[in-house]
Amino acid sequence: MSQYEDVMNKKAVALRYDENKDVAPVIVASGLGYMAERIVEMANENGVPVYEDNSLATVLTQLDLGTAIPEELYQAIVDIYAYFLKYNPEKAREAAEAKERAKAATEDEEDSGEREE
Repeated sequence: MSQYEDVMNKKAVALRYDENKDVAPVIVASGLGYMAERIVEMANENGVPVYEDNSLATVLTQLDLGTAIPEELYQAIVDIYAYFLKYNPEKAREAAEAKERAKAATEDEEDSGEREE
């Protein structure tokens, strides 16, 4: 397989789950080829764990952005989350820390915006 074909066969999906507002994980990014590579790069840059499962990615890339994953896929997502907690606790910790930093930065921006008014 050529390098071009290898890139074009890549798939990536990013999920978000906010227990305070989401019923289930929501698709926030999805792409094929170069877009998939960029999604993975951004995840790595931000300390978000990356899990490779071509079959699951194939199913998830068929769904629209902003869509909650269907109930039939809950167990697959739970298994991935459990994998990160059990087998890769460092990545899980890094992801939690990155999430907290992003939340703090957002709160700081909101606070500075309120002071400017």
